[in-house]
Amino acid sequence: MVSRACTTLLGVPARTAQRLAAGTRTAVYRTGLADGRSVVVKLYAATARRNAITEGSAIRAVATHVPVPAVIGCGALPRHGSTALITADLGPLTLGGALHSGQVASERALRDLGGLLGRLHRAPVHVSTPRRPFYEEVSSLGRRCPSGTLDRIAPVLAVIADASQTAPVWCHGDVHYDNVVISGLRAVRHLVDFTDAAPGTRESDIAQTLVMTDALASVRARALTDAYLLALDDRLLSAWAVFHTVRCWAHSSPGDDRALWTGRLNELARRTPHLFHAPRPQRTRR
Repeated sequence: MVSRACTTLLGVPARTAQRLAAGTRTAVYRTGLADGRSVVVKLYAATARRNAITEGSAIRAVATHVPVPAVIGCGALPRHGSTALITADLGPLTLGGALHSGQVASERALRDLGGLLGRLHRAPVHVSTPRRPFYEEVSSLGRRCPSGTLDRIAPVLAVIADASQTAPVWCHGDVHYDNVVISGLRAVRHLVDFTDAAPGTRESDIAQTLVMTDALASVRARALTDAYLLALDDRLLSAWAVFHTVRCWAHSSPGDDRALWTGRLNELARRTPHLFHAPRPQRTRR
């Protein structure tokens, strides 16, 4: 499929392919082309809700505001129903890798993320670009949660729903250390993996990043938000932090992963009790 994508979209066959990541609907490969170039090929299954074409469009829409990989080819693969996105290869060093190796300090990494998000959110959103309604996100979450979970965070849902008509920005939807690639002699930080990119509220994107980097504590959060520079609604930011934490909890695996997200959710309930309803005591039959 990798070679077919390269031949179809670029007119050049692939000689090598190293798998970098694979999920249920996407797979990513670092690919060496027959003409000597190295590219990154992302394949989308035909069943994916979003596809390579929507991701390619998002990358092109924000490219003048934030560093991103250049889109070299994008389109459908005949007779397969799948799509492929081919971008320039920025190299193997991610911000996460630099952080773990000690090349970049934690506070600097958070500032890098805040700066990238600030630049991304300045990119204009065309009025015709579809925006996913919040009720769809709630419905999707509700299908994965036990009964009563959404009732517990009803104040969160109300805060977000009341702000849903604000002017949208381009949201990445999954900014974390490993979705930033450091490239070039100047070590430029590039945002990659726009699978979930869509118009939305800036507080949602910031909260998602704070949740995924475990930076909700005030000191760590400030490192990111100070570099972000744009105005934020603190109440809305707190509400989105709870929503994204619940979503991570709902998708977690039983065991240590579930325990980790349960602990983080309980900590948010302690910090922001006004965003949670106390669980109703169960009545006992006599």
